[in-house]
Amino acid sequence: MATEILMPALSPTMEEGTLAKWLVKEGDTVSAGDLLAEIETDKATMEFEAVDEGTVGRILIEAGTEGVKVNTPIAVLLEEGESADDIDSAAKAPAPEAPKADAGDKAAPEGGSGRDSAPAAAPPAPSTGSGERIFASPLARRIAAEKGLDLAAIEGSGPRGRIVRADVEKASAAPKAPAASAAPAASPAAAMPAGASADAVAKIYENREHEVVTLDGMRKTIAARLTEAKQTIPHFYLRRDIRLDALLEFRKTLNDQLGARGIKLSVNDFIIKACALALQQVPKANAVWAGDRILQLKPSDVAVAVAVEGGLFTPVLMDAETKSLSQLSKEMKDLATRARDRKLAPQEYQGGSFAISNLGMFGIDNFDAVINPPHGAILAVGAGVKKPVVNDAGEIEVATVMSVTLSVDHRVIDGALGAELLQAIRDNLENPLAMLA
Repeated sequence: MATEILMPALSPTMEEGTLAKWLVKEGDTVSAGDLLAEIETDKATMEFEAVDEGTVGRILIEAGTEGVKVNTPIAVLLEEGESADDIDSAAKAPAPEAPKADAGDKAAPEGGSGRDSAPAAAPPAPSTGSGERIFASPLARRIAAEKGLDLAAIEGSGPRGRIVRADVEKASAAPKAPAASAAPAASPAAAMPAGASADAVAKIYENREHEVVTLDGMRKTIAARLTEAKQTIPHFYLRRDIRLDALLEFRKTLNDQLGARGIKLSVNDFIIKACALALQQVPKANAVWAGDRILQLKPSDVAVAVAVEGGLFTPVLMDAETKSLSQLSKEMKDLATRARDRKLAPQEYQGGSFAISNLGMFGIDNFDAVINPPHGAILAVGAGVKKPVVNDAGEIEVATVMSVTLSVDHRVIDGALGAELLQAIRDNLENPLAMLA
């Protein structure tokens, strides 16, 4: 029978999105894997694929529609032999009564179409080794297989207990917390006093000329995450001055040699490499906060803040400690370009244990960055400025000095460990040749 195609959840945090563009029209025949539409999330524009074959019978949501909730029907897919008349017939026919246990009988929030069918007498139970069938979408099965997850241990949120992509991703991301006999205490965020209401603020300025700027998905996400970070993460700050003279001279030499290959290294490339190596040199600081435990990472996955129109991204350079400066430079330029075009996939800007925010190119001498949860720390980088300094011989000389501030989550990294990490970063930057060893 005719199948509703539902607004997918293209990231674990997505609740709504903009149906930016249809890539098919009514009457088109599609197969599994064909592109149906472009969906704008709070962070990126992503392509949405079909998981079933059929004919696009009706488009329910027009291109350009904003604020479409996940699980909202956006189109109808017809099976072989069906026509548009079947859509109207199905809409007029009384729906079969579903068991009361099936409270959320809607299709799964995943990148595909949900297929409605007559409900069974009772929702199927997941398999526990008794041979009963496990109801799961093909995409959920594939992800579970890739992550080594047992579908029988996952509770489905789809129609009649069907396991969908969001269920598998939730099971993969959630740590197995120990059982507790008492009810959990209220989170610090819940205990924080709320700010003035929107109406109260608007009333203060009702007699002043102003323009109302509606929050888009990205700005809402930034506001929510940074509020969470400042309310729930016990930040502390460590500051160091780093001399850049040796690095700048070494960079000039390398760029002279690499210019023929079209490679031009930036100071930021050296900073990324220095931080990646420092996380290997101080492995206990290469960690994230996971609610009731700390996850200590083996690779150095370093996120770098990139300013975009209306907000920012933090694309992650995976295994940065293993990559050359030229590789890091090339990858960073690619990620930054696609971030500004909002073409990054979620896996390219999620994860990492450490972040870098560099405002030196804007002339900022120093600043304190807000930790991006669940990261354990973030390095705020200021501009390299010529200053008088005292050298080892006790003489005053002019040097190029860069001020950095390490914001640290005290739940993950204590003061002495944070100081050790920042010292390693400084040593790497002041001895750049050693980073190539």
